[in-house]
Amino acid sequence: QLQKDLEEVKELLTKATRKRLRDVLMTEKHKLELEIKNQPPLKPKDVAEEEKSSLGGYTVKINNYGWDQSDKFIKIYISLNGVHKLPAENVQVNFTERSFDLLVKNLNGKNYTMTFNNLLKPISVEGSSRKVKTDMVLVMCRKKREEKWECLTQVEKESKEKEKAAYDTSDPSEGLMNLLKKMYAEGDDEMKRTINKAWVESREKQSKGDIPMDI
Repeated sequence: QLQKDLEEVKELLTKATRKRLRDVLMTEKHKLELEIKNQPPLKPKDVAEEEKSSLGGYTVKINNYGWDQSDKFIKIYISLNGVHKLPAENVQVNFTERSFDLLVKNLNGKNYTMTFNNLLKPISVEGSSRKVKTDMVLVMCRKKREEKWECLTQVEKESKEKEKAAYDTSDPSEGLMNLLKKMYAEGDDEMKRTINKAWVESREKQSKGDIPMDI
C-alpha cells in the first residue's frame, strides 16, 4: 500500500505547478520512501504457514489463484501439482450462499486450504461444484443471478471504491485536493501547518487573479 501511495505522489508531482504544493508533495514523497525503506522484509505467507506447522503433515494456506466468469458461473482456478492423482474424497469444497472453503488433504504430505468469505453476490449452494483437472482444482460457484461480477468479494469492492474516491486523478486539481486532504487528516502538526500555509497563499493569489484553479 505504501508503494501505491508513493507512485501516486510521484504522478501528482508531475502535474503540480505551484511551488508550495510541490514542496508539500516532495515532503510526503521523502516520508513514504523512508517508511518503505524501514519496513521489515515480509515472509511469503506459504512459508510462514509451513514454519508454524509441525513436521508431520502440515497445512498450507493457498494464496495464489486465477478466476474467470461466465453468465452462470464464477470459476476459481487453483494450481496444485499432482492433485489429479489424489482420491476424489481428498478434495473437498464446502459452499454457503456467500462463501466457500477448499480443503485438499494429503497432497505430497501436506494439506492445502483456501477460504473465500463475503463473496460479492449470493451463489447457489446446490448448483456449485468442484472439478479436478491435471495439476489443478476448478471451483465452480453457480451465480444466483446471471449478472457480471466486478470482483470476487465485498471487501475487494469496498477497497476499490475507497481507492477510487481517494485517488481520482481524472482532474489533476481534484486529485491534488484529495491527496492534500488525506495528508492533512493523517499528518502531524508540522504537515498541517505547511498545508494550511500553502492553502492560504494559493487563495490569496487566486483572489488577485494570479491562478485560475481553486487550490
